[in-house]
Amino acid sequence: MEEQFILRVPPSVAERIERLLNENSSSSEDKSLDLSFSEDGKSGTFVIGNDHFPASLLDLPCVVESYKTYDDSVLIKTADIGQMIMVREEGDSVPDVLEYRHGLTPPMKDARKRRFRREPDLNPELVRRVEKDLLNIMAGGTAENMDILGVYQTRGSHKAEADDASSH
Repeated sequence: MEEQFILRVPPSVAERIERLLNENSSSSEDKSLDLSFSEDGKSGTFVIGNDHFPASLLDLPCVVESYKTYDDSVLIKTADIGQMIMVREEGDSVPDVLEYRHGLTPPMKDARKRRFRREPDLNPELVRRVEKDLLNIMAGGTAENMDILGVYQTRGSHKAEADDASSH
């Protein structure tokens, strides 16, 4: 599999990138592209020519598969894409979440809210207690505040109980 990413840029930046890729690079004023991220790995800067644009790494609400073809009939899967680099204009607000709310196409607008269940509200104390009990059980102990009852039956007891139930 290849490594791929989705780069979403404003229309003005998209025109400049397209011009850079299509024209002779020596005649373009936008001779360089650069993308660098800060220490947190979620925010960074996209540079085209001498202009700097803020960028963010966002998780997509679902995985997108990427395909390519050599003969226009057989498709070959090349990657699963789960993140997108979003480049913004200088004055645009910084996204406050790490997950992009929408998908890549109009039908996936507000996909997280419309297509997926809400995550359950879990009591952190209950989660810690259950995790501690599971670790105790895996270590060969028992869970705290639990009584373990043994159920023992003799060989013919199921048949005798079934006969008693059918006679009533």
